[in-house]
Amino acid sequence: MNRHRRIPLSKRSRQVTPFLAMEVMERARELQAAGREVIYLCLGEPDFATPQPVVEAVVEAVRGGDTGYTHSLGRLDLREEIAAHYQQRYGVDVDPEQVLVSAGTSPLMLLLFAALLDPGDEVILPDPSYACYPNFITFFEGLPRYLKTRPEDAFQPRPEVVRAAITDRTRALLINSPSNPAGSVMPPAWLEQLAELPVPVVSDEIYHGLTYQGEERSILEYSSEAFVLGGFSKTYAMTGWRLGYLIAPRSCVRTLQSLHQNFLISANNFVQAAGIAALRHCGDDVERMRAAYDARRRHLLGRLPELGLGVERDPVAAFYVLADARHISTDSKALALELLEQTGVALTPGVDFGAAAEGFLRFSYANSIANIDRAIELLKEYFGRRGWLP
Repeated sequence: MNRHRRIPLSKRSRQVTPFLAMEVMERARELQAAGREVIYLCLGEPDFATPQPVVEAVVEAVRGGDTGYTHSLGRLDLREEIAAHYQQRYGVDVDPEQVLVSAGTSPLMLLLFAALLDPGDEVILPDPSYACYPNFITFFEGLPRYLKTRPEDAFQPRPEVVRAAITDRTRALLINSPSNPAGSVMPPAWLEQLAELPVPVVSDEIYHGLTYQGEERSILEYSSEAFVLGGFSKTYAMTGWRLGYLIAPRSCVRTLQSLHQNFLISANNFVQAAGIAALRHCGDDVERMRAAYDARRRHLLGRLPELGLGVERDPVAAFYVLADARHISTDSKALALELLEQTGVALTPGVDFGAAAEGFLRFSYANSIANIDRAIELLKEYFGRRGWLP
C-alpha cells in the first residue's frame, strides 16, 4: 500500500497565506522550549486573567446544564444584552434578531464574505490592515482592493480616496477602528462620510472599549445598513473563549443564519452565558485593564526613540504601536526573525499587514511594563552592536 501518495489540495486552500504573527509566536515558543528567554510583544492577546464574574458564570452554566445547542443566531438573552449595550453606549437601536453570535469574529467574517461575494467581486480595505482580511476575501474568489494609507493619517483611509476606488464590482468597504496594527481611531466625520457611500460598510469593532484618547464611534451611529463585527476577546481578556457577534442589516440576516446553521450550528451555550456576565458585570474590570494598557502605551512610546524607531502618529487605542524601522531594513519579516533569534524579543513584521507597512515592526503592549523594559534593553544592546542606534 502506498502510504505516501500525495493528496491534491484545492487551489483555494493553497492560496491562503501564513499569518506571520502566529509564525513568529510559534518560533518563539520553540526557542523558549529550548531554554531561551523570550519576551512576547508579537500577539494581540491580553495578559490579564478573564474577569471572575465571567469564570463564575460559565461554571454555573455548565453545572446548570447549559451544554446543548442554542438558537442558531445565539441565545436570545445574550443577543438582547448586546442590543442593550449598543443602545447604552452608542444610542443606536439594534433588534436582537439582527445579531448573530458565533465562536469568535473569524467564522463570522467567513460567513459574511461568503454571503457578499461572487467570483471577481471586490472589497475595498486599507493597507495596512489586519493580516487575515485578504484571505477571507480571496477564499471566496473575491478581490481585495487595497487602499494605501499614510502614517500621517494614522493609516486610516480617507473617504475621498475610498469613493474614488469604488467600481461596479465593489461589494463592500472593510474598516477597522480602533485599528490593528496602527492603534488608531477613525475621525467621526470620516465615518459619517463613509456611511454615505453607495456600498455597505463592514466595520470591525473588536477593539471597542480600549480607547485612551478621543472617542470611538460605531458605524451604526451613521448607518443602519452597515455590518458590525464585535466580540469579547480583546476588551474582556477572553481570547480563548471564542465568542463574537455580527450585527447585520435585517435584509441579510436570514441568509447569514442559514449559513451559520449549516456550517457552525451555534456558538457554545455556556460560553454565551459568560458573554452575558461580561456585559452585565465587568465594566470595572475593563476600566482597570484599559488604564493599565494606557500606562503601557505611554511608557512604550517614551522608550522607542531610544531605539531610533519612529512613530508618525501616536496610537490612541487597542494595544499596538506600529514603529518605522525602514532605516534599518525594508524586509520586516527578515528583521523580525533576526531580532527574535538574536535577542529573544518577538515582534510582528509590518509586511504581515500589507505592503504599506513593509519596513515597520508592530509592538504589542499587551505585556507588563517590566517585560517591555526588558525587551527594550535587549533590543538596545543588539541595535548598538549592529550600529543601528541613533
